[in-house]
Amino acid sequence: MRKVLLTFTALLASAYAWGQVDTVSQNLEEIIIQENRLQIPFSKQNRNISVVTKPQLETTPGRSLQEALSFVPGVDVRQRGVTGVQADIGIRGGSFNQTLMLLNGIKLTDPQTGHHMMNIPVPLINIDRVEVLKGPGARIFGQNAYAGAVNVITELSDQRSLRLQGYAGDFGMQGLSFAGSLPLGSLKQNLSLSRDKSNGHWYNSDYQVSNLFYEGGLDLNKNHSIRGMIAYTDRTFGANGFYTSAFPDQWENIQTSLGAISHTFSNRNLYLNTRAYWRKNDDEYRLRRNEPEFYQNNHTSNTYALELNGSLESSWGKTGFGAEIREEKLESNNLGERNRTLGGIFLEQFIPLGDRIDFRAGIYSNYFDDWGWKHFPGLEAGFQATKALRLYSSLGKSFRIPTYTDLFYVGPTNIGNENLLPEEAQNFEVGAKWIEGRFFAEAVYFIRKTDDLIEWTRPDADTPWQPQNFNQVNFDGIELAFTYRWTNGSRLFSVKEAMFSYNYINADLIEQPGTETRYALTALKNQLLGGVLLGLGNKLEWNTKMRYIERMGQDPYFLLDMRVDYNRAGKIGFFAEASNITNTDYIEAGTVQMPGRWFRAGFMLNLE
Repeated sequence: MRKVLLTFTALLASAYAWGQVDTVSQNLEEIIIQENRLQIPFSKQNRNISVVTKPQLETTPGRSLQEALSFVPGVDVRQRGVTGVQADIGIRGGSFNQTLMLLNGIKLTDPQTGHHMMNIPVPLINIDRVEVLKGPGARIFGQNAYAGAVNVITELSDQRSLRLQGYAGDFGMQGLSFAGSLPLGSLKQNLSLSRDKSNGHWYNSDYQVSNLFYEGGLDLNKNHSIRGMIAYTDRTFGANGFYTSAFPDQWENIQTSLGAISHTFSNRNLYLNTRAYWRKNDDEYRLRRNEPEFYQNNHTSNTYALELNGSLESSWGKTGFGAEIREEKLESNNLGERNRTLGGIFLEQFIPLGDRIDFRAGIYSNYFDDWGWKHFPGLEAGFQATKALRLYSSLGKSFRIPTYTDLFYVGPTNIGNENLLPEEAQNFEVGAKWIEGRFFAEAVYFIRKTDDLIEWTRPDADTPWQPQNFNQVNFDGIELAFTYRWTNGSRLFSVKEAMFSYNYINADLIEQPGTETRYALTALKNQLLGGVLLGLGNKLEWNTKMRYIERMGQDPYFLLDMRVDYNRAGKIGFFAEASNITNTDYIEAGTVQMPGRWFRAGFMLNLE
């Protein structure tokens, strides 16, 4: 641990000493956080939120959104194989089922299992930024935003452009991405496609991933606009060690489709957005890849949803309101034919008291046909102590309903529990953020008190896992983070960005004698992240990223990744990446042994 701290300290000290030029990131004060109702600038938010901008996505050593998220403070990414062909995302010690994924505010929850939440049908090349809300998000986004939410955002451009990226690397990796913007009058539209494949880093870990994404937006007049989206992803992969080590020939194919259309009305004081969307997920799983007759699961889930969100400005501040209704259906040879309906009502109020103090309070009332009505209030308060320093605090309730896998699955290593109750949590956080010029720092302390926590357990290794409700489990932790971006210095050598963060999370769940738990006691405990982006001349960028990860009950590990870009923003550019330069032996999820040192290289073509 001491060596890791010394490495971080030395690297950051050298970055400060050299001083610097332009930035690769937007000014945080200018970013408006994209919630479904109230739109509040990042600098005025009374919550712990991380924003990953497009330039940061482009310069991070990684070929997927999953890899980029692994460098976000407080986010625990557990990949099964290279480039996150399947990955679970946890926030503040929460499990993969307790994080809500969204695409432009549209919920990507899958009623079958949370393992599908990262089946994002958008190529990385088309993502504009990612907003990570840490802590309860029920009042803002609805159910399943239990420990946090990740909103992937794309933007429509009024400029014609064409981008092409390709790469190749170890393990037979190959990838090609295309993104184009073709505005026609008042119609804006984007089209992107990507395909990635690999032979795998060990036995039966090959994969192929294809993505197709189209969105269009039309301004009917100054008050009315329409936006539509169609997306599709196909993921086929060998699943050795994904769910059990007893069957190394596991195989899976997942196909996810998404369609959405929305109408927006806005004038001086009133904003209304109405949208409808549909999400379909087909999952074929085989315990033996070439013997489907031995054991095979086929699941098809469909989600249909209608939403109305709006806001109204008045002398009292800004009022947010909304309603939703969702129908979730599942057809499965293992889980049976299932369907459930939920509805929800949102109401919140933002009240400024002078120039320094503001409050935001609201409630989300949810109806499920299985459990009736449940209510989830929340309150936030902020104090602008100085122009740069903001103090804030928040309270909120959150919940998660069991997935159909939690309730009904029957397999050789896992058995569901029909008697599960939804898990609920009371959350509190207090923090301070400092934003001044190119400097950002934040310190946060949080507590999450959970009732009826859903956790998979078993008495011994010969017995299948089965979920149960734990009466009360408490999580608490701290987050310290800072980022500095230099704007002056030599053009020959510059430090464009330096970042550092530390997270500590504690859980009081005590494993009972004779009972083994699967997720809660392997939650993130210590996380150190660091990085420095160097500029060499006008066209060369060198990004170094480091991670020290310790999970509860597991051995810690240290990873070092690098990426070099030449002429990234020019018409023709090239890059090279190296992951796990330290050749660390580690596991993130399941029993998948992650690869040692490995490399990729590729090109970028940018035309306007």
